[in-house]
Amino acid sequence: MNIKKNDTVIVLSGKSKGKKGKVLTAMPKENKLLVEGVNVATCHVKARKQNETSGIIKREIPIRADKVQLYCSTCKKGVRVGFKLDGDKKVRVCKKCGKEI
Repeated sequence: MNIKKNDTVIVLSGKSKGKKGKVLTAMPKENKLLVEGVNVATCHVKARKQNETSGIIKREIPIRADKVQLYCSTCKKGVRVGFKLDGDKKVRVCKKCGKEI
């Protein structure tokens, strides 16, 4: 999986198609991502302690990693990722413009 935490991604399919968001959590073993503002569900929460409040909250639900694409800020769209060796480091680059992501 070539998407990491704090990357900006764009959703390719589903009810949140076209939305951009920052990756909050990457789960490579399940091949899922938790993206800010994408795939939001309403959950009914019950108060477990005396000081807590119960009610309806909105929270992000994990989305499959193959439904999103890395967003390039120079190309202004979702792009494929390539890799380049910069000295002894492996760096991710945009396949369209060649800029480092």
